[in-house]
Amino acid sequence: MSEFELDGRIARDSDLVTALGLCQLRIQNDSRWPWLVMVPQRADMTEIFDLSPAEQALLSVEVNRIAAALKTVTGATKINVGALGNIVRQLHVHVIARFEGDPNWPGPIWGFGQSVPYGGQQKQDFLNKLVEALS
Repeated sequence: MSEFELDGRIARDSDLVTALGLCQLRIQNDSRWPWLVMVPQRADMTEIFDLSPAEQALLSVEVNRIAAALKTVTGATKINVGALGNIVRQLHVHVIARFEGDPNWPGPIWGFGQSVPYGGQQKQDFLNKLVEALS
């Protein structure tokens, strides 16, 4: 059995926020949307059904907890949750706050424009609110 290793593309495009029971919680380096990525810390997983039933349940609990906190912090119109993985096959779940009038509302965020890195204190302020909502 191999050891968990984060895909380099996820590592490059996001920063670790915290480790949960199952997942790493990461923030995507794109300020256009409050965009979190959850990566189950299990080796060689590509699909949710690859996880054990207990891990699937824990993933669901963790995703729901993060999604609810993101909704509280942002007041978003909609929280989008998705496990796509067409390019990065490592199992990961996107949790994204969407707003009417955001840069590509109501279309998908994938492949739209160029990412806009967080500036100055913006990311830290957002993460402080998120961590507070999770506690």
